[in-house]
Amino acid sequence: MKKVLLIHPSRDTLTRDTSFLDRDELRLFTATTAAEGLSIHREEMVNLLLTELDLPDMGGDVLCSRIRQNQALRRVSIVVVCRDLPEEINRAESCGANARLVKPVKPEQLEDCVGKLLAVSTRQDCRVLVRTQVYGERGATTIFCTLRNISVSGFLLESDGHLAVGNRISCQFFLPTASQITAVGEVVRTTRLSRIMNQFGIRFISLYPQVRSEIENFVAANAQTA
Repeated sequence: MKKVLLIHPSRDTLTRDTSFLDRDELRLFTATTAAEGLSIHREEMVNLLLTELDLPDMGGDVLCSRIRQNQALRRVSIVVVCRDLPEEINRAESCGANARLVKPVKPEQLEDCVGKLLAVSTRQDCRVLVRTQVYGERGATTIFCTLRNISVSGFLLESDGHLAVGNRISCQFFLPTASQITAVGEVVRTTRLSRIMNQFGIRFISLYPQVRSEIENFVAANAQTA
């Protein structure tokens, strides 16, 4: 299991924006200061560290430089997230980090970066019509969405309908070469793509073993042909 450490000064942001890393093959740690992050890395020896450039106690670039100068701690992949400003980009690129990302960071950008640095599988792109039943206080309603990508931990939907973080949903769809998939999930992220189109990150709550196997086979087959 790979270990990932996220350092961000806002605890709420850490909780909201890290749902896509909730995967079986990853163990996630979070910190709100460089000192806290450094302490976690010393104890856990994480495989990947993602840090904001601006932290309350020291810059993410300073933290990265200190780690690179320490023989015991330096064997870690580091990503620095900064604003699209020349001075911040220069700091992020000059501290010994493996990569830098510029805000606003799209979830698929971050996931792709994590996948490459840790060599873990990313969600596979696809376009499949999904019948989605949403459970709320007023009962269940049905909307139709497009499945954009999927892994055994969750999937990404696009729709002109509306879902809210925390909604429980039941989905039915067909993957190529697979039987009908029925799964229960929870909305963990919402993004407005345009005036009428929205994107929703869904975390699986439960999967039957056969369904998990079919999704794994689909991801593996697409990874081989990508």
